[in-house]
Amino acid sequence: MQFSERWLRSFVDPPLGSDELARLLTMSGVEVETCRPVAPPFSGVVVGQVRSVQKHPNADRLTVCSVDVGTGDPLSIVCGAPNVADGMKAPVALVGAKLPGASPSEPEVIKATSMRGVESRGMLCSARELGLSDDHSGLLALPGDAPLGRDVREVLALDDRVFMLKLTPNRADCLSVLGVAREVAALTRAKLQAPEIRPVPAASDARFPVKISDPRGCGRFAGRVIRGVNASASTPGWMKERLERAGQRSISALVDVTNYVMLELGRPLHVYDLEKLTGGIDVRFGRKGERVKLLNDMTVEVDETVLCITDGSGPIGLGGIMGGDSTKADLATRNIFLESAFFYPEAVAGRARRYNFTSDASHRFERGVDFDNNVDGIERATRIILDICGGEPGPTVDTVAKLPERRPVRMRVARAHKIIGVPVPAAEMADIFGRLGLAHAREDSGEVFVVTPPSFRFDIEIEEDLVEEVARVHGFERIPARPPRAPVAMRPQREAHRSPHALRQRLADADYHEVINFGFVDPQWEADFAGEARPIRVLNPIASQLAVMRTTLFGSLVANVAYNLGRKLPRIRVFELGRVYLRDPAAKEGALDVAGVRQPMRVGAIAYGPALEEQWGVPARNADFYDVKADVEALLAPRVARYASAQHPALHPGRSARVLLDGAPIGWVGELHPRWQQKYGLPLPGALFELDLEALGRVELPRYREVSKFPPVIRDLAIVVDEGLPAAALLEEMGRFRPAGVQKIRLFDFYRGKGVERGKKSLAFRVVMQDTARTLTDAEADAAMAQLTKLLAAKFGAKLRT
Repeated sequence: MQFSERWLRSFVDPPLGSDELARLLTMSGVEVETCRPVAPPFSGVVVGQVRSVQKHPNADRLTVCSVDVGTGDPLSIVCGAPNVADGMKAPVALVGAKLPGASPSEPEVIKATSMRGVESRGMLCSARELGLSDDHSGLLALPGDAPLGRDVREVLALDDRVFMLKLTPNRADCLSVLGVAREVAALTRAKLQAPEIRPVPAASDARFPVKISDPRGCGRFAGRVIRGVNASASTPGWMKERLERAGQRSISALVDVTNYVMLELGRPLHVYDLEKLTGGIDVRFGRKGERVKLLNDMTVEVDETVLCITDGSGPIGLGGIMGGDSTKADLATRNIFLESAFFYPEAVAGRARRYNFTSDASHRFERGVDFDNNVDGIERATRIILDICGGEPGPTVDTVAKLPERRPVRMRVARAHKIIGVPVPAAEMADIFGRLGLAHAREDSGEVFVVTPPSFRFDIEIEEDLVEEVARVHGFERIPARPPRAPVAMRPQREAHRSPHALRQRLADADYHEVINFGFVDPQWEADFAGEARPIRVLNPIASQLAVMRTTLFGSLVANVAYNLGRKLPRIRVFELGRVYLRDPAAKEGALDVAGVRQPMRVGAIAYGPALEEQWGVPARNADFYDVKADVEALLAPRVARYASAQHPALHPGRSARVLLDGAPIGWVGELHPRWQQKYGLPLPGALFELDLEALGRVELPRYREVSKFPPVIRDLAIVVDEGLPAAALLEEMGRFRPAGVQKIRLFDFYRGKGVERGKKSLAFRVVMQDTARTLTDAEADAAMAQLTKLLAAKFGAKLRT
C-alpha cells in the first residue's frame, strides 16, 4: 500500500513528524517499508510565464525567452526546450538557485551566463532537472492558475513524502488511506476527519437489473446508472497528483475516479458502458467451457470454481478480480453503470494466481473488503464523476443477498496479561478497543471483554486477535524484554523407550547423513517404489511433480542419491525420519491421524557406493545387502530381528527381506530393483531399509545375568537340511528349546557342493555351553549336543553331516 503523507494528513494530522509517524506505525504492526520525499531538495525555483520567444541569433536550436517571474522586470533566458511557447508557465531557476546535483552535498548552483553571445539570467526547467522524473523532452508545464513568482515546491506540493506499507495479509483494513488514518487516530488520539459522504439525489429513474444467483460468492451488489457523462473530460490535477504518488497511472477520468475511491475508502469499483450490456447482470459461478476477455487483454476459460459477472451474452468479468473488455467504458462512453459489490474472500482467493496475474481488486477482496461501505463507495464516486464528467444519476440500487456474520469474540483479562507479559489495566484495554472502533461490553465482573468486530476487520476472530490489538496499541516498546523463567524439573527417562533423537544418533554414528524431504512426491515414484496406483492426491500441489502423498520413503531416498550423484559424490549414505500417508478406513480423527488416513513415522536409509571410505587397509568394495542389514541390526540392538525372504516393488526380487520383530513385520531391507536402478540413472545398486519408528522405539529393560568364572565348552554342530529351509528357522527353534547350560548358538559356516546331495545344504553352528556354578563335563556337553540334534531332526528332518 502506497500513499502520500499529505493525503493521509487530510484525514488525520497528529503532531508528529514524518519519521516519528512512520516509526509509530511500524511499532504498532503496520510496517512502513519506506518513507521517501516526492522530490529531491532544491531551492530558488519559482513560477514564471514566457512572454515572448525569439530565435537565438547565433544558434539554430536555441531560443531567447522573455520570462516574467512576478518582479516586474522580465528575465532574458536562453532555452533549448522544443516545447517552449508564448504564454506557457514553467519552473524558472533564478540566479543563485540550487538544483539537484550529483549528490545532495553537491547541488548545481545556477549562475548568470552568456550563451553564444546572449546573456541568460536563469534557467527554464524540465522535470528531470528538478529531479521529479526522467522526462527531459521539454519544459515542465505548470497549471495556468499558478501564481507568478510563487515557489514551485509550494505550487506542486513537493514538500510531501510517500509512505510505502508492507502489510501482513490479515490487515486488509489498511489497504486504504481511510484505514491507515483510522489506525493513526487510534494510536495518537488525533481527531479523524473522514470524507463526508452524502447521498447524491437521483435525477432520473434509470435502473439496471441485477441478480445474485450464488450468494456463496457475492453477498452484496450495489449499482447506479449515470447517463450523459463526458468520459473524455480531463482528470483534475489534485487527483492525478494523489494517484501518481500512490503508484497509479492516470488513464481516464472514469477509471481514475474508481481507482481514487478504492485507494481512499478501500472500496473497489467498476464502470460498465451501459450500452454494451445486454439483459441484466447476474453474479454466478462460471460454467465449463465459458471464456471471457479481460481488461488486460487476456482471454481466460472459467469453470464452476470461478465467480463471474455475467449478462445475456455470458461472462463479462471475473468477480472481485477484473472486468471484461467487451463492456468496458472508453472515451466515447456516454452512459455508464457503476458497480460496488462485496465478494467473499473464499470465492476470490487464488483465482487470479491461477491465471498468472493479479489486480488491485483481487488483492483486496481475497483479504476481506468492508461489506458495509458499498453504498458509500457508490455515492462518493458518483459525486466526483458528476463534478468532473457531469451526467444525470439514477437511484442507487442496493441488492443484499447474504453478508458475513460478525460473531462476538471473548477476551479474558487474565489471559491477556499472561500472553502480553505485563498487567495492562482493564480500563486501558477498554480505551484501546474504543479507539480502534471495536464495540465491546464487559462480563464476569469486568474480567471478560466481549468484542463485536466491525465490518472492516476480517482479522478479528479469536481471543488472541484481541490480545494482539491490546499489545500493539499499548506499545510493544513498553513491554519489557525479560528472559523466560520456568521451573526446572528432572524428568525420568524411560529405559524401555528410545527417542527418535537416539535413533538419529545411531545412524549418524554409522556414517549416515540426515535428510528432510517433502511428504508429497511424484505420482510415478509411488507407482514404482510402492506399487501404489491410488495414492492420496494433493488438492492444490505446489508443483505437478509433487502431487501425491507418499506411502514409502524409498522414492525420496533414491532421488537424494541421484541428486548427489549429479554433483560427483561417489559415496552416499543418507537417512530420513518422516511420515508416510496410508489409506485406512479404520483410522479415526486423532492427534496424528485424520479420518481414513494413517500417518505413521518411519525411518529409512540408503547406502550407495563404496562400503568404506577409500583406504589402504581393506580392499575397495561396494555396499550391499549385508552392510545395510548390519546397520539395521545395530539400530535394533539389543533386540534381535528375524529376516524373511519376501518381495517388495522397490527391491531386488532375490535380495530383499521382510524385517520381523517378535513375529510382527516392522519393515523391509534389500537392494534396489535393477529396473529402477536403470530408470533413475544409478550406475550401482543401492541398498535400502525402511522400518516403523514406533517399533524401533521399544527396547527391553536391562536384566541381570551372572557372569561365569568357569571355562566354556565349545562344540560345533554340522547338519544337512533342505535347500529352501532358512537358517533363521533352525536358530529360532534351538533358541526356544535350548538345553540347560547352552549360552549361545550362532551360524558360522554354509556349504553346498561336493559331499552334499543335490537339493540339500550344510549348515554349521557353534554352540557355547557354560555354567555359573561349575565346569561342565564332556558327558553333559555330549548330552546337550545330542538333544539339539534330535530336536532339529524331529522338527526339520536334519541329519548330521559326516
